[in-house]
Amino acid sequence: MSKLVTISKAAGLIRDGDMVAVGGNVLHRAPMALLREIVRQGKRNLRIIKTAGAMDVDLLCMGDCVSSVDAGFISYETEYSLASHYRKAVQEGIAAGNEHACYTVMCALRAGSAGIPFMPVKGLVISDLIEANDYFRRIKDPFSNEMVTVVKALRPDVALIHVHEADSNGNAYIDGPLYDDILMSRASKRVIITAEKIVPDNKFAFAQNKAQIPHFMVEAVIKAEKGAMPCSCLPFYDIDRPHLDRFKGCKSKAELAAYLESCEKMDNRS
Repeated sequence: MSKLVTISKAAGLIRDGDMVAVGGNVLHRAPMALLREIVRQGKRNLRIIKTAGAMDVDLLCMGDCVSSVDAGFISYETEYSLASHYRKAVQEGIAAGNEHACYTVMCALRAGSAGIPFMPVKGLVISDLIEANDYFRRIKDPFSNEMVTVVKALRPDVALIHVHEADSNGNAYIDGPLYDDILMSRASKRVIITAEKIVPDNKFAFAQNKAQIPHFMVEAVIKAEKGAMPCSCLPFYDIDRPHLDRFKGCKSKAELAAYLESCEKMDNRS
C-alpha cells in the first residue's frame, strides 16, 4: 500500500510534545524541507534527539518548536560559527539543553532499539556530563563490582530521515554515509521519510543495494527533491552557502516568516 503523502500531511503526523529524532549530521542530509513545514505548522514542545546538529536544530528553536534537545554537538561548521537561536533558547530557559557526548546519544538509541532501559558507556568515567545530564547514572557492575556509567535509553516517538531513494511503500536507501539514521529508525516508534527520488516499487527486490530502512518501519514517505537544502545531499548537491547565509541573517520572527514563505515552492508544499 502506498505511503506517499504531501509534506503538509507528513508534518501533521507530528504531535506537540513528541520526542523527535532528526537524521543527518551537522550540515549534511538533514530533512530540512520537512523541518521548515513543522515550523510553518507551529508545532510546540518537541523534544529533539540529534547526535550532531546545526541548522536543523537552530531553525526549530527559532520557530519556538522545541522544549528540549538531547545532543552531543549543536553548531554550524567552522565558517558559520555558533547556532545562535539554539544558544538563545537554552540561555533563556525556553529549551533545555541535555548535553551528551555524541556516542552517548548513540548508546541511548541502541538501548532504545533493543528495548532495554539503559546502556553502559565505558568511556565516560570522569566527566561533568554525568552530573549535568539527568540521563546519566553511575552504578555498580554486578560482575566486577566496579562503578560504570550508564545512559538512559532514548525511544523517540518519531524519526525524520532524508534519503536518496525510496519507493511508495516506504523502503528507503541512503547512498553514502549513514550517520546515525539507521539506528534512529530502529529506536523510534515511527519513521517519516523524505526522499530525493521515488523509485519503482520493485527496485529494491532486484537491486544489489538493498533498502537500509524497510517499509514496515515507515509511516509516511514524501517526495522531496532538494529536501535537505541548504544542507548537502551528495552526490546530488553540496551545501548552498548563499541560502544558508540568508537563513543565518534572520533575526526576527517576521524575517523567519519571510524566509519560510520564500522556501514554499522549493519545499513542494501542498
